[in-house]
Amino acid sequence: MSLRFNHMKANAGAYQAMKTLEGFASGHVPDKVLYELIKIRVSQINGCSFCLDMHAKDLLKLGDYRDQILLIALWHEVPGLFTEKECAVLELAEAVTLIHKGGVSDDLYARIRVHFSEEEYMNLIMAINTINNWNRIAISTGMYPGCFGAH
Repeated sequence: MSLRFNHMKANAGAYQAMKTLEGFASGHVPDKVLYELIKIRVSQINGCSFCLDMHAKDLLKLGDYRDQILLIALWHEVPGLFTEKECAVLELAEAVTLIHKGGVSDDLYARIRVHFSEEEYMNLIMAINTINNWNRIAISTGMYPGCFGAH
């Protein structure tokens, strides 16, 4: 894979729009660990190496989350590693990212609502959609870990 072009320079307006969306999403999910878990799981599903690398490193800056990073793809098979709240959010991230496979079931929605208000639910949806957008930009422009020089 090779970087096709630097999307930030090629279309500053589009990049600024994404930064605004990111600012909203990051400012409305107060649990930064949960926010990074969303970004990691969605990036895995979408196959975005650039974002997966970035957000795994960002999560490690928040503490020792090596086990969570290593096992997040199989979160549902590792009892006790993720909280009930984190499991519900990871399932939501998968359901929204793979929306064509049935969407968000009423059962999942009910489990999310145990932990989150309607407003917080929408904030989670915005966070999930934001990382999906970043993944699509990164993959479409050929981004990979270290493509801008630092790794």
